Amino acid sequence: MQSGTKPLLSITSAHLLSGLFAFIYVGSIYASKNARLRFSKRKVNLPEGQARLKLQNERWRDDPDVIKARLLAVTSATLICCLIVFIMTKNFNRNDEIHNLTANVWLHLGFTWSNVLPLLITPLLFSGPLYVQFLGKTLPFQKDWDFERDVLFRFFSIVGLRNYFVAPITEEIVFRACVLTVYHLADASRMKMIFLSPLVFGAAHIHHAFETYHRYGRTATAAKRAIISTVIQFAYTSVFGFYCCYLFLRSGSLLPPIAAHMFCNVMGIPQPNYEISLMPGRKLSILAAYLFGIIGFVGMLEPWSYMDGSLYWQ
Repeated sequence: MQSGTKPLLSITSAHLLSGLFAFIYVGSIYASKNARLRFSKRKVNLPEGQARLKLQNERWRDDPDVIKARLLAVTSATLICCLIVFIMTKNFNRNDEIHNLTANVWLHLGFTWSNVLPLLITPLLFSGPLYVQFLGKTLPFQKDWDFERDVLFRFFSIVGLRNYFVAPITEEIVFRACVLTVYHLADASRMKMIFLSPLVFGAAHIHHAFETYHRYGRTATAAKRAIISTVIQFAYTSVFGFYCCYLFLRSGSLLPPIAAHMFCNVMGIPQPNYEISLMPGRKLSILAAYLFGIIGFVGMLEPWSYMDGSLYWQ
């Protein structure tokens, strides 16, 4: 937005709208009976760190019918959030023709193409884990890679569709595109958009504590585990959100954060100590690959993430 002009939204309104988007997204999986989880109320004392077995008539998050209901719920919630942005923008631009208005909303939401460089930043950071996979011959088309197991079953099972496609796409549309659009309309600074808006994304994962508490026995130990894991997940998702916000603002496209989200879900959290324990003879080369990835990420993040014409970084 141009300095000196009155923002279309207040910062308070942006906070409220971002909270509304989170409520719609997370609330959608509890609004439907088929999407809600169901646990036994029985307490079970278990060894430290051990989850209990699923009981009959319980509904866990990886049950196929639960996943299907939740995919439908979050997809619907995402469309509703985009519709709210469209209606809000329409009210601010009553004189615009519908095709101009649609193009403007599309631009704000980052529904534009990206060049290849912003898409390479995250794989560069994961040079260490990718090198370990290379050593293990599990990269695509290597000896121990199997198309049916590593592509069809992993990515196109119902769990894979949730983890690697629907969740990353819908979460980035809601928590990056929709949330950053309202902060942009409120003329929020880049620092606020990068470091404040992802807190909503982190908070949207707090509800997982409910599942952790029940799966680990509904005891005081289970409650402690749920709290600790939730705090860690909140911190991790918030930091990841900082990064995705930066990618979105610098590129002006939703594709780089979606690609980063998908890639991180595929790779998981790096475990250099565990990987070195499996290949102690490759310790130095594995550490060098990790160091290369970190240095490369820091050095290339700024130049590779920027795209000419970004609405948010002019």
